[in-house]
Amino acid sequence: MKDALHSAIDEAFEQAGHSMRKQQSDDAFRWLERAHILTQTRPYLHAKSHWMMLQLGWQARDYREVAGQLPRIVAALLFSRIWVPAGNTGRARVSAFAPMPIADELQQLLDGKSLR
Repeated sequence: MKDALHSAIDEAFEQAGHSMRKQQSDDAFRWLERAHILTQTRPYLHAKSHWMMLQLGWQARDYREVAGQLPRIVAALLFSRIWVPAGNTGRARVSAFAPMPIADELQQLLDGKSLR
């Protein structure tokens, strides 16, 4: 894993955890969506993003989110290396099969290009 990508993933998980501890759900979900996009092809980290979304859904009493994350955790572990919908944010409110646009900054990280 490229250093910049690895650092961005670590930062996203760290910031999401910080926001979760402060019960700032919207901020935490933004960081977890970022982590999800950056980890989609890495089964363990991909599943971790969904696990944290499940925890955040529970914390926010968003039971739709909780229920939606359960199958996504299993799918992340089983299918991440085979196929993922690129750019998908991973939330339960979007189709698990829908590709989505990827922000230029994230695409550069995924491509291994340095950010300027």
